[in-house]
Amino acid sequence: MRGDATDLAAAIRYGRLSAAEAMQASLASAARQEPLGAIAYLDAAMGFASANGRDSERRSAPDRFAVRPFAGVPTLAKDLGGPFAGLPVTAGSGLFERKGGEADSDLAARFRDAGFCLFGLTTSPEFGLSLASEPAIGPVCRNPLDPARTAGGSSGGAAAAVAAGIVAIAHATDAGGSIRVPAACCGLVGMKPTRGAIPGGPSFGNHLAGIASELAVCRSVRDTALIFDRLSGKSRGPFPDPSRVDIDNGRLRIGLLVDTGSVYPTEGVRLATVEAAARALESDGHEVVPLAWADFEWAVASSGRAFADIVSVNLAALIKAAALDEGRAEPLTQAFAARGRALSVTSLWNTLNDAVLVSHKLWALFDRVDCILMPMLSSAPLVIGSFPSDHADTDLHLERMMAFAPLACLANISGFPALTLPFGQDEHAMPLPVQIMAPMGHEPRLLSLAARLEADERWQHRFPVAGLPS
Repeated sequence: MRGDATDLAAAIRYGRLSAAEAMQASLASAARQEPLGAIAYLDAAMGFASANGRDSERRSAPDRFAVRPFAGVPTLAKDLGGPFAGLPVTAGSGLFERKGGEADSDLAARFRDAGFCLFGLTTSPEFGLSLASEPAIGPVCRNPLDPARTAGGSSGGAAAAVAAGIVAIAHATDAGGSIRVPAACCGLVGMKPTRGAIPGGPSFGNHLAGIASELAVCRSVRDTALIFDRLSGKSRGPFPDPSRVDIDNGRLRIGLLVDTGSVYPTEGVRLATVEAAARALESDGHEVVPLAWADFEWAVASSGRAFADIVSVNLAALIKAAALDEGRAEPLTQAFAARGRALSVTSLWNTLNDAVLVSHKLWALFDRVDCILMPMLSSAPLVIGSFPSDHADTDLHLERMMAFAPLACLANISGFPALTLPFGQDEHAMPLPVQIMAPMGHEPRLLSLAARLEADERWQHRFPVAGLPS
């Protein structure tokens, strides 16, 4: 597998390299791979200060150091979400200047407590409005597996940095597939947790009416499980903490969806990969239950409308509240803000009501099955420039995103957890991802099934982790 964050943490813990040496390796890798466009802002001094602090703690307080699962591991925050103190987030937009930096969010504090050493921000599209990470202010983020293609969005910079081995793990956010789509593009593991599982305080506005969550893009299922365990719980609102379900992984009913309809068709090789994943689980004694596109069609369409309305209204409100000079934003961003201002209260209410019904419809499906295997992307990662932002046609942009990842928004609007991981590669050596959804609070089941599929070793990372001893 060519290493993950757990391996790097162990190497630091047992003295095979220091945190400062790991940081130096990440910084050197970042410099070599600058044309990749994964990193929007870098602060080497911050990185070394954090790493030196961890090395000092390892010597002076080894017991405290030892309980931090990622002690000394270099990482990057996303240029959207958080915030992380000292890292000047701009949300990929020219509306903000890179200066200052707010205090840590509750989640950022947990990242630091887990032992991570932060040294920069990863590239995001302006306000996270795209499934590509190509902001007009730069840099354009490219896929390390094929630089002519996108690394996905909106956590594309995070996924590119992890897949390229600059860091072994990176902070990411997901409001409409923004963790899972980049992970799928770059051959990584990405999980959107259950609504309310991850803290969003002290400012909850970035949760976009509950559809957004934060976690990470990872090189392994075990890293995903470990960081979720460390960061989740006791979120202090605005949603109740989901109860962790005691998972019985005996004979499960595996729902299988290998159809995304005629409007948003998925390539045959990708549907066959989902089928192969289901058969792998069936060989373990689980029951495969075929599901039809008709079971999902209304919920998928409603999820797309809800995403569009929520992000538009949120953007319009942000621009007004912060008195931003909207004219400096990309044309597509301006168009989404105008869309939000034009949306009637009645229309928004109907959208939010449908979002509740989406969740209810999925609960009904989970009366029939214990989890659902489905496609993540309809095709291989698209070429750079496939999601332009120099126009004002929001409907066209939304259609392009739905066509690329038809099932991405479903987990965000419903609140259910979903995870993607690679399960093979296509003829161009690009990853073939699958997506698994489960009922709320069932992350342990998602992670267990994902670990089983990962164990088939149908995907190998192309690049080693910077600094990790061989």
